[in-house]
Amino acid sequence: MADLEHKNGNLGVFEPGYLKVQTIKVKKSDSPPPPTQLYIVAPVSEGTYPLLLFCHGYCVQNSWYSQLLHHISSHGYIVVAPKFYKCMLIALNNEVKTAAKVTDWLCTGLQSVLPQKVQPDLSKLALLGHGRGGKIAFALALGHVPTSLKFKALLGIDPVACPNPPTWPEPEILTYVPRSFDLSIPVGVIGTGLGNQPKCVMPPFAPNGINHAGFFNESKPPCSYFLAKNYGGCDMLDESKAALASLVCKSGKGSKALMRKGVGGIVVAFLKAYLGGQDDDLMAIVDAPTIAPITLDPVIFVKE
Repeated sequence: MADLEHKNGNLGVFEPGYLKVQTIKVKKSDSPPPPTQLYIVAPVSEGTYPLLLFCHGYCVQNSWYSQLLHHISSHGYIVVAPKFYKCMLIALNNEVKTAAKVTDWLCTGLQSVLPQKVQPDLSKLALLGHGRGGKIAFALALGHVPTSLKFKALLGIDPVACPNPPTWPEPEILTYVPRSFDLSIPVGVIGTGLGNQPKCVMPPFAPNGINHAGFFNESKPPCSYFLAKNYGGCDMLDESKAALASLVCKSGKGSKALMRKGVGGIVVAFLKAYLGGQDDDLMAIVDAPTIAPITLDPVIFVKE
């Protein structure tokens, strides 16, 4: 069925992992208090797991990604998703500061809220951001606000650098100079083919010139790029939330479940490569994109 973009072949990263996971909601009133509410997904089996800090997109909530984050966590990762403001009335620079404070909180507060015998590996911390949250993730990785922990990898899902109103002290991200990001960590960018298209009277959420293509072009090797050709910028949200978002932003006609599997699989393959030293799955996707459950075109990998 063409509308499901069903492909022959599959990798384990595109399916849920074998680990059972648990959702943990942390309030600002909990002790030790986090700087903002947190949505955490973690394995329940005893072990030490790498960390992923996830920054949600514009006008959505961290819990709207529960299916995607559960997919990632089930492969052996602790995912921490801070709650940011839900509108652009707050300067993004404040959200970068919040993300930095959450990063520092990981050292002092995370262990206390995790399941028994589950340990975070603070030496293996990656960043992931969606849409406006992608800009937050890049700003944090670029050191616009210092953190006590170092990031080992950075991913953006349809990241967008919205124009800054003149009264907002937001960090400038894009310089429009190729390979100009001052980053020494691996970078992965997942773009959407429909994110630059308007929806009825609504302008595109990720217009050309400030979207995923710009973030990839300014990233230094090793960097990778995957374009989900037939999907929009909110199609990886939970099923009901993706349907809601489709009222205001362009959405693909294909299965949203397959989109979540596709994005989740790429993220897991990337994390396995750069937090776990196992790049087989990532290279398999790069070499043969048709093994993914969605159409990825183009796929670009720059090693050196």
